[in-house]
Amino acid sequence: MRFLFGDYVLDPERRELSHRAQVVPVGPQVFDLLLHLVRNRDRVVSKDDLLQAVWNGRIVSESTITSHINGVRKAVGDTGEEQHLIRTVARKGFRFVGEVQVGELGEARLRGASGVRERSAGESREAPSALVLPDKPSIAVLPFHNLSGDPEQEYFADGVVEDIIAALSRMRWLFVIARNSSFTYKGRAVDVKDVGRELGVRYVLEGSVRKTGSKVRLTGQLIDATTGTHVWAERFEGTLDDIFELQDQMAESVVGAVAPQLERAEIERAKRKPTDSLDAYDYYLRGIAKLHSGTHESIDAALPLFSKAIELDPEFASAYGMAAWCHFWRKVNGWTTDRHWETAEGTRLARLAVEIGRDDAVALTRGGHALAHLAGDLDGGIALLDRAVLLNPNLAPAWFLGGFLRALHGEADAAIEHLAHAIRLSPLDPELFRMQAGMGLAHFFAGRFDAASAWAEKAVGNLPSFLAAVSVVAASHALAGRMDKAKQAMQRVRTLDPSLRISNLAEWLPIHRPEDLAQLANGLRLAGLPE
Repeated sequence: MRFLFGDYVLDPERRELSHRAQVVPVGPQVFDLLLHLVRNRDRVVSKDDLLQAVWNGRIVSESTITSHINGVRKAVGDTGEEQHLIRTVARKGFRFVGEVQVGELGEARLRGASGVRERSAGESREAPSALVLPDKPSIAVLPFHNLSGDPEQEYFADGVVEDIIAALSRMRWLFVIARNSSFTYKGRAVDVKDVGRELGVRYVLEGSVRKTGSKVRLTGQLIDATTGTHVWAERFEGTLDDIFELQDQMAESVVGAVAPQLERAEIERAKRKPTDSLDAYDYYLRGIAKLHSGTHESIDAALPLFSKAIELDPEFASAYGMAAWCHFWRKVNGWTTDRHWETAEGTRLARLAVEIGRDDAVALTRGGHALAHLAGDLDGGIALLDRAVLLNPNLAPAWFLGGFLRALHGEADAAIEHLAHAIRLSPLDPELFRMQAGMGLAHFFAGRFDAASAWAEKAVGNLPSFLAAVSVVAASHALAGRMDKAKQAMQRVRTLDPSLRISNLAEWLPIHRPEDLAQLANGLRLAGLPE
């Protein structure tokens, strides 16, 4: 039974809050709190009632309740001042006061709520819903235009933007949209106001790159997306040997425009060259360009590029991390030809990544996640991912890969919190399938099989070859009693990896709790996976 209020749909079965057909990422306790308030909208809900319903009677601090109420208000576009949906009743509790419709909503009603209408060729889509602006300065860096006249230089222009995003991301007081969501606008004519609404940011940086021989010119302009006004524009010129300095200069200028109060020392701390070898950097960027799709072919193409970058610069920590991660991705999808050797090689590369890159958030993220899977060190992997988040709190992969590891460790609610934050950092991410699969796995281990299958099916829709996601679909449907769907998904599992068995599940995924492994085995067994 779903609840509709305003442009929001609250779906208890899927455990989803959506606004105009777009999922609003919320943590599990925020979701439970909102659902309890909506279900009991005919009365004032006391704090004791909330403690019992949301925290299972566990005593939590007053500030915890307040922060979760604020989280609910933020998710539904309300504030403590307006209180047009959630009202605080002094010394009594809280009450949901919005008008609610209950029941199955027709497709036409949902389409109307989403702000999307049928249109003929040439008509434009109505503006999607706006995300709530973060409580700190927020920015998206759009792909720069390649003015070199050479399509082969696209990867270089993309790499320049990635490094500018990385430099800005290390500013803890700044909310930076992840690269993958920014790059969904590549090759499109956009209105920065629309970008600001779709990504939920105040500022948008756009620019261009011109590379001619050894000369490089970067141009950039910073726009306040809430008003469309230009805040800053500048041009940076130099030689190819100066590229890292030029990127730092642009990042520094953007920071100075967004927050003049920032101390010079913090800007200096944010500067970092990923490598001194431009040739190694070139191969690394080419590998990154291949990595994001997650297909067998793209990973096969990316791995030798990262290997070449390592050969040219044996101290290039991020390249080690990416190469290790390619080996992990091959293993988890059943693509290895010599599993023993690839596992050992991936582990070796991952250890080098985290040793060389102790202060490199990308190296720690990819290397730490690979170590957890390839060496079976979940605790160590989580610690490395946590350090990556500490170093770069805007790095979406650190959040969603950390969420995945927490799900495997048995920390379902914490996993969902991490994954939801990653979705907010990168709401239009082409790699959203990784976050969706992580959500599916976390809900599965929490025993929420309907939500698990819903999230995992989204992941499979975006990447049909994602073995873990297809397996969660099969096991979830089986344990929920939907055997036709379970067996259909199992056929896909058997096609993707004919060698997968109940007996080798522990070798496939590093599942920490025996009861979680038993639950997955039981679901897959019911769906038809051989012993």
